[in-house]
Amino acid sequence: MIVTGSLPAGQAPSCPPGTSLLASIDVEWTKNYRRKNGNVPFCFSVAWLALPSGVSAVTDTTRFWHTSVYVDDDGERGDLITAAGSALEGIARRASLVTGHQLCSDLAVLAASADGRPTAIEAARSAWRQRRQAVPDQPAYLDTRYDAGHVLVCQSRRLVDVCTELRLDVTQPELRGASMTALHRRWTEHGDITAREKITVLNLRHSLSTAIVAARAAGLAQWQPGLNINRLLASELGSTIGWAASPAFTRLLGEPGAA
Repeated sequence: MIVTGSLPAGQAPSCPPGTSLLASIDVEWTKNYRRKNGNVPFCFSVAWLALPSGVSAVTDTTRFWHTSVYVDDDGERGDLITAAGSALEGIARRASLVTGHQLCSDLAVLAASADGRPTAIEAARSAWRQRRQAVPDQPAYLDTRYDAGHVLVCQSRRLVDVCTELRLDVTQPELRGASMTALHRRWTEHGDITAREKITVLNLRHSLSTAIVAARAAGLAQWQPGLNINRLLASELGSTIGWAASPAFTRLLGEPGAA
């Protein structure tokens, strides 16, 4: 598998007492609705935000930490699920708030593709179902598809529409002219590194923007309209992912602080 990021799967950033530590997970999978359990996960990422007590200002220099895992080939599905289980164990142990956008679907795909019933994945599914109850010794769960309506006016709950209403710039150049399925096939069948990197960045953008939306919904964060998520990604990724340093990506960054 290809594992990148500032943290290994299962680890969390250190933060001082009184800090809210948010963890957001997002899973990508190939879709096959004609066959039961035909959706196969091939990539996931975790984004962490550490926010001081009160309402924090998220800016284009806000630090975040991440882990990204992507299969070399479709035969590594089991390894990906093991890594996701390790990530969920670390999240349950360290996070104050756990989020995802329609997280139930991501967890369901992982569970359906696993051999047996992985403990950490099943525990996360149970926690998601109980997220509107206070459960001792367990982080809070907030699903930005279902639990952010109090900060939204729009009817759509697609992540891109939620972000647009909340004035987050989440422009996705990766999907211009190609679907995610086509990009993944270009990686598995032809070894196209740029195609894989595009999905990696897309997936991480989903995790990071979800974390920021969840922070807003939980009353932990605010930002100036037009906050550019791609600029946050570029600051963290640097030159470690070629696509994030390409002209097609960097032309989205504009001037720091610009709306």
